Parts: sequence; structure tokens; C-alpha cells
Amino acid sequence: MSEQPNIVFIITDQQRLDTIAAHGHAHMSTPHLDKLVNNGATFENMYITAPVCSPSRASLFSGTYPHTNGVFRNDEPWSYCWVKELAEAGYRCVNVGKMHTWPVEGAFGFHERHVTENKDRDHPNLPFYLDNWDKALRTRGVYKPSRVTYRNNKDHQAQMGSYVWAHDEDLHPDVFVSDTACWWLERYPGSEPFFLQIGLPGPHPPYDPTQEYLDIYIDRDLPKATRNYDLNSQPEPLRELRQNHMQNDHDAVVHLENPSTEQLHRQRAHYYANCSMIDTQVGKIVDALEARGVLDNTIIIFTSDHGDCLNDHGHSQKWNMFEETVHVPAIVSWPGHIDAGLKIAALVSLMDLGPTILDYAKATIPDWMEAQSLKALLEGKTSNGRARVFTEQSDDAIMTGSKFVIMVREGPWKLVHFVDHDDGQLFNLDNDPKEIDNLWKDSALTDVKQRLIEEILHWRIESSRTTQGFIQMLGQN
Repeated sequence: MSEQPNIVFIITDQQRLDTIAAHGHAHMSTPHLDKLVNNGATFENMYITAPVCSPSRASLFSGTYPHTNGVFRNDEPWSYCWVKELAEAGYRCVNVGKMHTWPVEGAFGFHERHVTENKDRDHPNLPFYLDNWDKALRTRGVYKPSRVTYRNNKDHQAQMGSYVWAHDEDLHPDVFVSDTACWWLERYPGSEPFFLQIGLPGPHPPYDPTQEYLDIYIDRDLPKATRNYDLNSQPEPLRELRQNHMQNDHDAVVHLENPSTEQLHRQRAHYYANCSMIDTQVGKIVDALEARGVLDNTIIIFTSDHGDCLNDHGHSQKWNMFEETVHVPAIVSWPGHIDAGLKIAALVSLMDLGPTILDYAKATIPDWMEAQSLKALLEGKTSNGRARVFTEQSDDAIMTGSKFVIMVREGPWKLVHFVDHDDGQLFNLDNDPKEIDNLWKDSALTDVKQRLIEEILHWRIESSRTTQGFIQMLGQN
């Protein structure tokens, strides 16, 4: 058995925290993810660095924040990816599915890439390319479902992005990607350790489970959307964001100002059904590892690039700093090496998974990384995480109401700062986990607010110091 473990890194797109039964969410049916949770470790406070797909992933795969690596929006070029460090350490590096890199099929250190990207790209403002899933659909004579096809449905305006997958199940993007990954595990003849990154496109909208999975949820009691406060009291950039969603069917989601209880329930049923479809794919991947004979020496990591509001706080999808968007599930399983059922409460950042993978692979961790290895936490050698975590967004094409937004979470406090507005958000998550009571204007908390804003300044200064080597490296390449 190699001293270097195989590493399977499964990343979903837009998966909320409340989507795994073993994490205490009884409305879910996720037996395969539950097994990973029970056999491994859960990071209970994993926060993303950006509430958009590509910036979150560029940060994750570089170990730097968006303001360092320069990827603030989708379809902006990536300058570095730590996968090359794994390749140099002797790993066979393979990507199957979504990574949301730019260029879409650039090598970025991988020996092989079998790319499947977003479900819905039928928009004239989006770059054109044909990925593996496009080609498979074309071979079957199927036009890919998207906002273009769904607009032909007479009830498109009422569906809020919720549709039933109408084609063969093996053409569903999550099934297609997992089947391709399992095929690779079955066929690859090499014996060197491998890093297999599997990017499942769901549960990103359109919310499109097969009927079999939707039947699990459509009549089930599901969590209700958090809407019991005045939406017009939100900071102006968030009000503008809601208007943008109501005027555009982004990813085939028609956002309604006042959806009915039945519409809200149906949207969630479709979304959670997508998550159960993903759970089944995780089980297939684990079975393929076992069939290859490598399961015992394989670290399996499961997480997501960001969450989805699903109408919580009156918002659609992401592009905001609410917990439903920025707080994601994260599981690391390696029985015999990581304690079964371990719960890690420390504050951590999604990009910290990068140096963690390099650490376990015995690969070089660049000293300029802003990300921090979580290996000591996973091995019980410390219980300390980050003092605070940060999330940022700049000049987004959909969240246009502010040029730069930063979230800082420290202990119970969470502050959201809009660089060009006097208004903001301040929540005490211990007292108000649903973020209903915005304390930004509470005069008794002026000191707390000012201190957290100053922490943003300190963080940006330290970030510039830490990443000097990163900037110099880019200049030499």
C-alpha cells in the first residue's frame, strides 16, 4: 500500500447545509452521505470565500482569496492551481465533471480532464463551448434542457426553476458525471496514487430530479422558507439583487415576489430530491473504489462551492452573504486514520481543503498560501481553527448594487460590509441563527461593528504580506 493515499474530492454546486440527514436534518434521505459522516469527520463551520461558482473554486484551488488571485467573476482566467503540486508529488490527477475553470478545459496541473460544466448555458452573454455532456446529449439526439426549453412550458413563470428530468436517467448531469468517474476507476490501468476530482453539477438549478426522487419529497414535511420580516428593510444592494432576480430567469429560475406556500414547498422538494440523487451517485463512487480494491487507502472529501437561499430571506440562489449561501457541508472520510463520527466545530474556510489535501499527499504546500491545512484538526491534535472567516464579492454581473461586499464571521458575530453604502448587516448567530434581526443600526453595538470593520482592514493588510510570494511567482511565469 502506498504511503500516499488516493484522494477523491467530490464537489457539488450550490448545496446547502441542511441537505444531509446525518447532520441532523431529518427531512433528508441521504444514506450514502450519512455513512461518510458516520465513518469520518464533519466540519460544522465551513465557510466559502466567495458566493459565486468560479471565484469560490479559484480560491479553493489556489489557496488564496479572490482579491489575491483576481477571479471575482465567472469566466475570468485562473492563474494558478495547486493540482500541479500533486502531479509533481507523483499523483495521477484527473478531473471529471465541473470545476468552472477558465479556460474551461485548461490543464491546470491535471493529466486528464473530462469536463461537464453548468446545466444551463443558453444565454447570449455566456461564453460558448461544448463539454462532454453536450456531446453525449447530442449523440442521443437530445436538446439540453435549459431556460430556453423550459420557457416553452406554459407554467414556466410559476415553476420557480422546478422541473422533472424528462430524458433517460443516465443523461442527467449528476448521473453522467458519476458514471464517467466510475468508468475511469474501472478502466485506468495505472497503479500510482491518484487524485480524482469529481464535480457534480447539481443541485444547482434548474432543480431537475427524476420523478423517482421527487416522489420522496413532494409530500414530505420540509423546512419552511425564512420570510417573517420586512424584506424592504434589507440594505439597498440586496433589494436591487431581488429585483434583478424577478426581472430575469437566471438558470431557468423565475423568482416571484410573493410565491405561494405550495410553490415554495415544490421548489424545495425538487432541490432536496436533487440532493438525494447526488447521494446515490456518492454511493456508486464508493462502490467503484471498493471494486478497484483501493477504498481502504482513499481519502474521500465531500463539499460544495456555496449554498442556495431557496427563497430564504426572499432571495434566489446565491450572490449574498446569508448563512444558506456561505455556510456549506464538508465531510472528510478515511476510516482507520480519521476518527469515525468526529465533529469539528472550529471556524474553517473552504479553501483550507487545498493545503489539507497537499499535506496528506506529502506534496509541497506553498508558504504564500492564505489557506491553512486542517490535518491537525482532523487528527485531533488541535481544536483551534481560524479566529474569523471572510467571504468577498466584487463587481458581479448579477449582484450589481455594490462594487465590493465583504462578510466577516467571528464567534457569534457576523458582519456584512458594503463598501459603497452606509447600510450593512450585523447578526448575532447564537441568538438569531435565521438572521432575522439586523443589528447594524443598534447603537449599543457600535463598538462591535467598528471592531469587525477594523478586522477587515487588518485582514487585507496581512493578506498582502502573506501573498507577496504568490504575486512574485505569477510575475515570473
